[in-house]
Amino acid sequence: MEISKADEELARQSDLPENRPLKFPDAAFDIVALAASAGGLQALSQVLSSLPASFPAAIVIVQHLDRKHRSFMADILSRRTLLLVKQAEDGDRISPTTVYIAPPNRHLLAKPDGTLSLTQSELVHFVRPSADLLFDSVAASYKDRAIAVVLSGMGNDGAKGVQAISKMGGTVIAQDKETSQFFGMPNAAIQTGSVNFILPLAEIASTLVFLVMKSLKE
Repeated sequence: MEISKADEELARQSDLPENRPLKFPDAAFDIVALAASAGGLQALSQVLSSLPASFPAAIVIVQHLDRKHRSFMADILSRRTLLLVKQAEDGDRISPTTVYIAPPNRHLLAKPDGTLSLTQSELVHFVRPSADLLFDSVAASYKDRAIAVVLSGMGNDGAKGVQAISKMGGTVIAQDKETSQFFGMPNAAIQTGSVNFILPLAEIASTLVFLVMKSLKE
């Protein structure tokens, strides 16, 4: 996927101090971006249900959904976690202890000013929303204070995005083969060499807590 002039300009602007998102004082990382496709609802449910209500980072999610139908993901996941869950809206201010889910047929992007953007630009890997676009935007905006997590799913969406996260100093987690209902997306991410942790599903939430909340224990 080639980097457009618009993407280059976004990256340049993100380096300006006035355009950098505020750091959350109680978190070692400000944002966790999760991507999933087939088998993703079960994986997302398990991760979110195991996070404490005080989890001090924002969470943004891309789950490949049917573009023609309304999504009930936010409703379903809100019943399985102590965190606030909402379907992302254009202009949402990215806040800690909150989960933002990409709506069907919209790409979800994290902007350098700490807000979310929804776009209906072209499909990426035949999907919209795209994990690659979300990860790219998170990498540009949050740099080394970002974590990307690739969960169960078919295809290779997210593989290019995790390279962007890694290049900017962020951390990448992939679900392991044994616990993935579909290993395509995690495996594509792992094959890039940019993954820091390959974990069974049951260990992902505790690892996120350790990484994000370790500053509270020091």
